[in-house]
Amino acid sequence: MADDEDALFGAVDALLDAVAARESLPSPTERKRLREAAGLSQEQVAKALQVRREAVSGWEAGRTEPRPPKRAAYARLLEGLAARYPAPDATESVPTAQAPAAHSGGAPGLDRPAEVTPAPGALAHATRLPPQSRPVREAPAAAPRRPAAPRTGQARMPETPRAVADARFAHGPLGVLDGDGSVYCLGGLVLDCPAQTLVEVVEWALGEAKLGAARLHRSGKDADPLVVITAAAAERLGLPPVLEDRRTLRLPGDHEAVRQVAEAGWKLTKRGFGPWARVYRPAEDGRRQCVQFAVLPWDALDARSWGDTGRLPAPEVAAVLGTYASRVITPRGSTAVCGLELMTALRPPTRAVRDEATGGWTSGPLPGSLAEPVDPAPPEAPAEHPIVAGLYPRHHKRTPDQVLDEEAFDWIRDPQLLTDAECARRYAVGIDVNTAFLAAANRLAVGLSAPVHVRTPTFDKKVPGSWLVDLSGIEIDPRMPNPFTPHGERPDGPAWYATPTVAYAAELVATYRLPVSIDPVEAWLRPEYGPYLDPWYKHLSEAYRATMADLGVVAGAGEAEFLAAMETHRQAAPGTAAVLSAIKATVKGGIGKLRERPQGAGYRAGERWPALERPTWRPDIRAAVIATARVNMHRKLLKTALATQEEPAPAGRLTLGEDALVPIAVLSDCAVYLSDGPSPLDVLPHTPDGKPAPGSFRLGVSPGMVKHEGTRELLWAVRMLDEGHNPAQHIKGVDAANDGE
Repeated sequence: MADDEDALFGAVDALLDAVAARESLPSPTERKRLREAAGLSQEQVAKALQVRREAVSGWEAGRTEPRPPKRAAYARLLEGLAARYPAPDATESVPTAQAPAAHSGGAPGLDRPAEVTPAPGALAHATRLPPQSRPVREAPAAAPRRPAAPRTGQARMPETPRAVADARFAHGPLGVLDGDGSVYCLGGLVLDCPAQTLVEVVEWALGEAKLGAARLHRSGKDADPLVVITAAAAERLGLPPVLEDRRTLRLPGDHEAVRQVAEAGWKLTKRGFGPWARVYRPAEDGRRQCVQFAVLPWDALDARSWGDTGRLPAPEVAAVLGTYASRVITPRGSTAVCGLELMTALRPPTRAVRDEATGGWTSGPLPGSLAEPVDPAPPEAPAEHPIVAGLYPRHHKRTPDQVLDEEAFDWIRDPQLLTDAECARRYAVGIDVNTAFLAAANRLAVGLSAPVHVRTPTFDKKVPGSWLVDLSGIEIDPRMPNPFTPHGERPDGPAWYATPTVAYAAELVATYRLPVSIDPVEAWLRPEYGPYLDPWYKHLSEAYRATMADLGVVAGAGEAEFLAAMETHRQAAPGTAAVLSAIKATVKGGIGKLRERPQGAGYRAGERWPALERPTWRPDIRAAVIATARVNMHRKLLKTALATQEEPAPAGRLTLGEDALVPIAVLSDCAVYLSDGPSPLDVLPHTPDGKPAPGSFRLGVSPGMVKHEGTRELLWAVRMLDEGHNPAQHIKGVDAANDGE
């Protein structure tokens, strides 16, 4: 019967689509007006219709018209938007302010279509729901509430469209609970929460608050509501102002709040009630009952990722966290935890499959996802892993032919190799790759299965894995870092490398006809592989670009315009700058979590630790991402050098001319060059028509492009080299490693 109904509805939909295909579309100007009124970007529309952004741009400019079957879908979208946002002459007043595009919360082809509501930031003031619709419970002798309005001088976040799946999440992904019972949500909305205890907050959040967010993948889970507790709210709920137990960072089990949770039939995770806590009951009939908590006075928001967000007034905290939640994911821990959770949210490990024997539904692995935990290959395992403990005595330091060491660059040039021409220059200019690890994840094939050991394999750049091979025969100009080691020195024999590193070695051999052969001795390979991180890359890159646009740095700007915007972008809107910092920390921390080390004083060497039981504990994937970022950096360094020397490199050698532009230092994604002028435009090579030299660094906002990191005087840089310090770490004026870079 269900199949018959599906067939009938499908036939009806086909008729409607055919009718829509015959109907004329609104004018190109009206198409653009409707999209902008809804706060949608051309990229979002293109993703929904599975076309390129340029196609949508052409439709709105009148240069082209959509063709079936895209035409019918586009017509339906415009019809729906027209019903929500009539033309100005059809209503008394219709606001049409443009809002920067925000990610709709899903990966192409994977997520459920979301219903878009008007931008909450369009409200001129904080909005408190009227009494007839306010989600409150009557509190005995409740005092009248003061009007909720923005604080004097309060910096508002940019207008951000909010995707809402259904009425369950009408008030957004989270709320910030203040001491007077006001709960500040995204877009200036303020709710009343009469709860006086932690248990009452849980029940309010699940029963009346309408907080939460729709799943990012149809096989995933909806995000639980997040309640952020300010210092005043903590006092109201009987929570201490600080956690006395600094070792475990949780309330003791006999604390009144913890006892109330247990007595009411609720549970806490093994982490207990700490800066980030989860209060839940086992799911009933597939319905989750869980509330996340973030306690601001307990340093839930790490300043290294969130800046001063944890000390802002409640409405501003709601704006920062709400924007992050709408663009990335509802926070549920550190930004590193969020980065890892986002991978799972976009590619859940399982999906519902029909059991042919019973006709019912059961859980099965989702193709392309990490479905179950697997142990690493011996060279991929960190020193604490039981595999390593079984192979080597304790405190044994593994050699390159025993351990995979794929890390980011930390290299400085020998000061003795500075040329006279370089010493005559005035400045040291640093350039930094935007979200280098994120760019490295794009289209990267990674293993989805357990490793298989192979003797004397033939190298195949398509197969992810770890290869034992001797790359010491590839000679690189000594003024450049060697791409095969993190320290940039030439390897001295066989060593373990991830597939991207060996593939780059093969590329160099083939391109420059080097007299070297790539002959692996052995390998640990993963026969099942795929672009697992692609949705993660797309989701975070859109969040990054949208946030940069909020700060006035837009894609497509000229180089000089881009550099000027970057000079002041962090001062323009501190709250948005905090979102940007958190997004960058999410990328870096998420990759780091793939090889989470054991934590806690109770750990004993050689024991398993909880992270090993996650499908996403995958040090091989971390190694592949970092290796890709490192060789991408070296490829740009080499192309830049070759583009600036007068004579081409001789065949069979990678020796550069004395006039080639080569760096004096590289730290991860930052390179420092000596220059006659203080700007990257004085350094980076261009073609005669003013375009960046092919294959070299390009200034711009997208992941993988570069920005200006900082400029210092020549003598400062030379002194740093003489003292053995890396100028790239300090050229910005702060420690780059501690600044989210």
